[in-house]
Amino acid sequence: MQRKKQSEQSSSLPVTHTFVVKRSDELLNFLLARFEGKLSRNSVKGLLSDHKVLVNGSMTSQFNYPLAKDDEVKIARNPVRAKPVRKDAGMPGTSGGSLKPYIIYEDDDFLAINKPAGLLSVESDKSRTSAYALAAEYLKKNGSQSRPYIIHRIDKETSGVLVFAKDIRIQSMMKMRWNDFVSLREYYAVVDGVMEEKQKEVISYLMENTNHHVFVTKNPKGKKAVTRYEVVRENDAMSMLRVEIDTGKKNQIRAQMDYLGHPILGDDKYANLPSPINRLCLHASTLEFDHPVTRKPMRFYAPVPKEFNSMF
Repeated sequence: MQRKKQSEQSSSLPVTHTFVVKRSDELLNFLLARFEGKLSRNSVKGLLSDHKVLVNGSMTSQFNYPLAKDDEVKIARNPVRAKPVRKDAGMPGTSGGSLKPYIIYEDDDFLAINKPAGLLSVESDKSRTSAYALAAEYLKKNGSQSRPYIIHRIDKETSGVLVFAKDIRIQSMMKMRWNDFVSLREYYAVVDGVMEEKQKEVISYLMENTNHHVFVTKNPKGKKAVTRYEVVRENDAMSMLRVEIDTGKKNQIRAQMDYLGHPILGDDKYANLPSPINRLCLHASTLEFDHPVTRKPMRFYAPVPKEFNSMF
């Protein structure tokens, strides 16, 4: 474990600035506004031409690169070499970096995948491999003029449904009224022990400390989180839960299950209980929402991993 942490730290990327996009824009215009009064126009252009600008972890030098709400723009201290995804790149849980086997739905507006556990939704300073990068590479190779747009995320350790928009207008509408459009967010979790209540609605508040650890608090200034669960399988040692969330807060299910005294197996962020299948036992199985333009019901489903059932 120590060797892994050292490896991750050595691959971290020195960053001087991080910005979160509030509304759609083009990259150069966005940077000019952020650095107004601090850098000249030519200096800002130089950041792009010197390969020091990353959007969601991917380097781009394109002045008119389209930005969408919640994109993350970072300025690297040193030039970043573009690293195209190769088939031998070694994507965790996949056949070596190819996204195609994991696509569960695609049309002109959406691209949905069954993300494997161990793969980031969006690149970080420590890892350049992510579902977002693979989706961008996939669209590019298939001649698409679009890029993937982030409408939601799931944790690196969690497997399951992850959906990208392929149109910036669709993404903007989804982000602005996410809770209005989404009708179901379903997960399956295998937790420690036997649940005292076989079915329950959990309402609590979540806060995040300086170490980015999310925890349950009674302080109403925290973010309200609503979760419902029911036991679908159990034995003397563990329980499998079907979980629905009304709010999609960071680490919501993980923090609430730990608070209830039944942490998710394999969750080293909380109780650090071992997992019989060597992964976090949390899977995003279903996402349902209405298409923001056509109002057509959209349903994306990723089957519960066979390994979850094998524990029972």
